[in-house]
Amino acid sequence: MIESRTEALAMALAHAEEAGTTILSPSKQEGGLTIEQAYAIQMQNVLRRMKKGERLVGFKLGLTSEEAQKHFSVFEPDFGHLFSGMLVEEGSVIDLSTLIQPKVEGELAFVTGHDLQGPGVTLVDVVRAVEWVLPAIEVIDSRIRNWEISAADTIADNASSARVVLGRGHRFSGEQDLSLMGMALSKNGEVLHTGAGAAVLENPLHAVSFLANELGKHGQVLPAGSLILSGSLSGMLGVEAGDFFKAEFDGLGSVSVRFGRNDA
Repeated sequence: MIESRTEALAMALAHAEEAGTTILSPSKQEGGLTIEQAYAIQMQNVLRRMKKGERLVGFKLGLTSEEAQKHFSVFEPDFGHLFSGMLVEEGSVIDLSTLIQPKVEGELAFVTGHDLQGPGVTLVDVVRAVEWVLPAIEVIDSRIRNWEISAADTIADNASSARVVLGRGHRFSGEQDLSLMGMALSKNGEVLHTGAGAAVLENPLHAVSFLANELGKHGQVLPAGSLILSGSLSGMLGVEAGDFFKAEFDGLGSVSVRFGRNDA
């Protein structure tokens, strides 16, 4: 892929997000799309956001379950970048007119207390580095028509990032076995999905070590104070105006969000 095509696809995705429209998946366009090319497209738009003054606050992991990896025929997670404008205060209403085709997932989020420099970051290193653990609802969205995506497509589209709702943070002691932490995700008062931390790479902390090591391959540090969404503990749910979602985590608390529409 020549640089001009990478830039063209990045601009198409950026325009789709700004205009609230969708594009044909890049992998179905002429020439296809490799994982390496997809990350190059993602970084084009990350740099574009930063040049516009948006503040990078962390990262999100995707494709962290065995089921998702089998579906996309991949053998490792992917990741995207999180910006301050994606953070939504719990208790507020998300305006659906600012999104395209959103879905909701329940996840564990972490905040690091010091830098992690890969490669070679271990689970022990992560336990020492993580300072906070939080219940989270991630609102994913796709700028690609009808969610017809490959793994490369979602990477190019910043891992389908959109919004993040965080609950009350708890100091991470390192003693909790997060693989056993259960979660119930409800929509309008009805529990529709349940899951446990083991669904995320057998332990959500493995998502942090994966991320640090992937960044380290490119000479990047996972900095202190980073917010990290570790991946969904269960399936995703579709969204309509008026919907209320709540994710409840054993021993950690809950987080909730409501959706409305202001373009009526």
